Amino acid sequence: MTKDVLISISGLHFGAGEENGEGEPVEIITPAAYYLKNDRHYVLYDEVVEGVPGTVKNTIKIIGDSLFEVRKSGIANARMVFEKGRMNMTAYETPYGEMMVGIHTRDITTEVSEDRIDVHISYALDINSEPLSDCEIDVTIRPVQPAQPAQGSAPEQI
Repeated sequence: MTKDVLISISGLHFGAGEENGEGEPVEIITPAAYYLKNDRHYVLYDEVVEGVPGTVKNTIKIIGDSLFEVRKSGIANARMVFEKGRMNMTAYETPYGEMMVGIHTRDITTEVSEDRIDVHISYALDINSEPLSDCEIDVTIRPVQPAQPAQGSAPEQI
């Protein structure tokens, strides 16, 4: 995998007790930097929050099917840990205040190939000890494709 990648994060969030409902879709696609160190996959990207100046720097760490961690720093700060079959708590700091977030991870599956990483996570989310939503999230990391010249046109000469 190359250093320059695109990360796609998409998923559905269902309100507590709404398993059969339609869920709220969430999706971002953004450029990122990828590193592999000690059999751990790292992805770094910046996130812009609408209506708030500044950015959130995100670092994702993936260790097989056992751990998916997101560290946020900047205008929001958190360390969100997804571990299969476990519940993790984190203080999530935002420009609007801090809240305690509970992440109850049901399942994580990770597929790694030479040119792609796919992660699927199923979890429940609590805010300040109150059930908020059941969530399914898919993360895809793939190399940025170089621009191809249009068919029939010659490459530019410098």
